[in-house]
Amino acid sequence: NISAWWNFASLLGLCLVIQILTGLFLAMHYTSDTMTAFSSVTHICRDVNYGWLIRYMHANGASMFFICLFLHVGRGMYYGSYAFMETWNIGVVLLFAVMATAFMGY
Repeated sequence: NISAWWNFASLLGLCLVIQILTGLFLAMHYTSDTMTAFSSVTHICRDVNYGWLIRYMHANGASMFFICLFLHVGRGMYYGSYAFMETWNIGVVLLFAVMATAFMGY
């Protein structure tokens, strides 16, 4: 009973790797000083090679991560994966951790 719905865990991992790699790249070019923060973002978008693409991949990757996360949880509920309590509880704890991270500002 394998279907396309079983791909979302792999897509979650892929989204997470993309978020980490693009975040590290952006962190190398970003300055958090209040006087130069905006200019560093414009520097990334205009002067860094493919910086605009990496910035938008990072911004939209967060939304894709949550879409894949909610589809993954929905798939688990539909197929009755909650019957395996240990695995389900770990997943719920991770879901709440990710939601708390998003609430506090990702």
